[in-house]
Amino acid sequence: MVAAVLDWMIEDGRRLAECRHDHPFAILGPQPSDTGWTVRAWMPEADRVDLVVNGEVIGTQTPNHPWVFEAQLTQDPGQSYRLQVSRGGIHHEQNDPWAFRDEWMGEMDRHLFSQGNHHHIWRKMGAHLTTIAGVEGVMFCLWAPHARSVSVIGDLNSWDGRHHPMQQRTGGIWELFIPGIQEGALYKYEIRTQEGHCYQKADPYGFRHEVRPDTSSLVSRLDTFQWSDRSWMTARDSRNALDQPISVYEMHLGSWIHAAADQPFIEADGTPRAPVPAADLKPGARLLTYSELADRVIPYVKARGFTHIELMPITEHPFDGSWGYQVTGWYAPTSRFGSPDEFRAFVDRCHAEGIGVIIDWVPGHFPKDSHGLAFFDGTHLYEHADPRIGEHKEWGTLIFNYSRNEVRNFLVANLIFWFEQFHIDGIRVDAVASMLYRDYLRPDGEWLPNEHGGRENTEAVRFLQQANHVLFQHYPGALSIAEESTTWPMVTQPTDIGGLGFNLKWNMGWMHDMLDYFELDPWFRQFHQNNITFSIWYTYTENFMLALSHDEVVHGKSHLLHKMPGDDWQKYANTRALLAYMWTHPGKKTIFMGMEFGQRAEWNVWGDLQWDLLQYDPHQGVQRLVDDLNVLYKAEPALWRDDFDQYGFQWIDCNDNRHSVISFMRRESTSGTWLVVVANFTPQSHSHYRVGVPLAGFYAELFNTDAARYGGSNLGNMGGKHSEEWGIHGYDNSLDLCLPPLSVMVFKHDPKRSLEAKGAESSG
Repeated sequence: MVAAVLDWMIEDGRRLAECRHDHPFAILGPQPSDTGWTVRAWMPEADRVDLVVNGEVIGTQTPNHPWVFEAQLTQDPGQSYRLQVSRGGIHHEQNDPWAFRDEWMGEMDRHLFSQGNHHHIWRKMGAHLTTIAGVEGVMFCLWAPHARSVSVIGDLNSWDGRHHPMQQRTGGIWELFIPGIQEGALYKYEIRTQEGHCYQKADPYGFRHEVRPDTSSLVSRLDTFQWSDRSWMTARDSRNALDQPISVYEMHLGSWIHAAADQPFIEADGTPRAPVPAADLKPGARLLTYSELADRVIPYVKARGFTHIELMPITEHPFDGSWGYQVTGWYAPTSRFGSPDEFRAFVDRCHAEGIGVIIDWVPGHFPKDSHGLAFFDGTHLYEHADPRIGEHKEWGTLIFNYSRNEVRNFLVANLIFWFEQFHIDGIRVDAVASMLYRDYLRPDGEWLPNEHGGRENTEAVRFLQQANHVLFQHYPGALSIAEESTTWPMVTQPTDIGGLGFNLKWNMGWMHDMLDYFELDPWFRQFHQNNITFSIWYTYTENFMLALSHDEVVHGKSHLLHKMPGDDWQKYANTRALLAYMWTHPGKKTIFMGMEFGQRAEWNVWGDLQWDLLQYDPHQGVQRLVDDLNVLYKAEPALWRDDFDQYGFQWIDCNDNRHSVISFMRRESTSGTWLVVVANFTPQSHSHYRVGVPLAGFYAELFNTDAARYGGSNLGNMGGKHSEEWGIHGYDNSLDLCLPPLSVMVFKHDPKRSLEAKGAESSG
């Protein structure tokens, strides 16, 4: 019997030394024995290890393996003992990791996780600074159900996986508490597969990661930031987000503007920081920090009048050229710009200035980088094994296996994490169509039908419904925006009636129709009137957001200004007209950075915006136009309150294709007010153009894109026009207007001026 136990212990020692052991708690730490207690310490390559119990030093022996140090005690020492270790002439004293045996992830946590319903799973998974039995350290927790063994590696053990093997728990969970580790420590997980292969993986739930090209995770605290936005958060979640004006400035933090490389890179506490690797930025440039961006971006966006900033993905990603859409660190803001708390401060300052924050969220795919989720534990854990449903070959990425509860849980909890930990106000979900269709970008024969033989990805549908349902349970005032480019039904309908549960959807059809139309020579526009009117036929089928995004100004497509035909004057006038039509058309608004001042060059992820253009009057004019559009938009509820109710829009005339003129009303049901919008999309002005109106009286000209202030020819209607009893467009009264070239004008009935005019007529 003794020989059998000895053989068993020797084999355990070999398994530990060869990183093949999945239950180190079975032999290490305090273990009951026939004579009392045996304490075993695992110390690879140590020369000597002694126990210190209540101040008494007790020597150890190595009867079973030279790295398993044993001591016999009469009583259970619990976690109170310490180890004196001598290794290579270096002596130190530490707590024993294998003395801390209690399960971190309880039965209920494991159950909810296995069901895909643990909405705060990051509270257990990852690396958590905590105190156990009065000892400070880090609890590491990982899901890797098919691994043979898992070790924590890092600076603490010279990245040697033999030192800190983790304990496998029920459900494929691995845990280990390591005393003495402090915030900022670098770590990874060394995962041994059943076949004996070894992978070094960053923490899927890591709260901070190294700056690329380095890929380790860093121990980071949660819940220490002192927020000051309680009133913002309370107000946001107590109202319907869609009943508000929403005007979004989409931006990429890494290419909005850069600092000079020799400009000091300062931490929030004022201490210098090592420069971030430059990647492929222009020579002599560096990225700004979150703090520096807050100083520059927030005042700029506020001055422009936008209600929200939308950030292209800021989750950790290894390659700048992916724009952030190939994520490896799902639970961490990218370290390119600073620490998680510095990003929290950025959001906090946005809220203080009345600006909401939306981030791009990318649950549709992930990259194949070796330190990421791909083939995580030696199996296709996070992705489908079959490439016909598990890989986007065109993008070189892998697709999440939404049928697996734990994978869905990883993503749904991640969504809640960003709202809870960083107080974001909304998400834009990237490439939803790629999730909904199994044949997306796949030729025949290279995709796998669903269980019903169709092309729909029913697993992804259920995931999106779950994610949106959970989000609005926690944060009813949130925005959840789908970038969905097909006619999939009920994208913005509630999940309980079969919808996907988003509350907004990018109107990709409107965007394509508008750009196709405005790229035409104005003479040909008369044959394409349908491009600018067709969107109204379907605009109330979903809650739409109109978006002119980053995708439209890259890859040879030209920036917005240079999509326009004609000479420079016409390019600017067309740009102003398109933006004004966008702001007066039903739906919320999003434009990409640079469009607000007429950037000329295509967006370049490695460069700055062309800020030098703002020294020229035409670009200042475009910027002033956007500023004033946002002022008008927020001041006139008719432009936003009934965006998703058919009452909010009424054509006056959409059939004058010969002149490429349209006219319509935007209406608001609460007060009964309305605006009249008239657009002329040719360079030909019209001095007497009649537009029918529902009431007689004076109509003030609130907005005119041809104003000299914006760089136009300054044609207009002298501040407004009185109606005349001349029936047209189904109305008894009409306005005799001057329509400037390539212009959009907005008029509003002025009851006071109308009564004054009527009184003057009576007295006359």
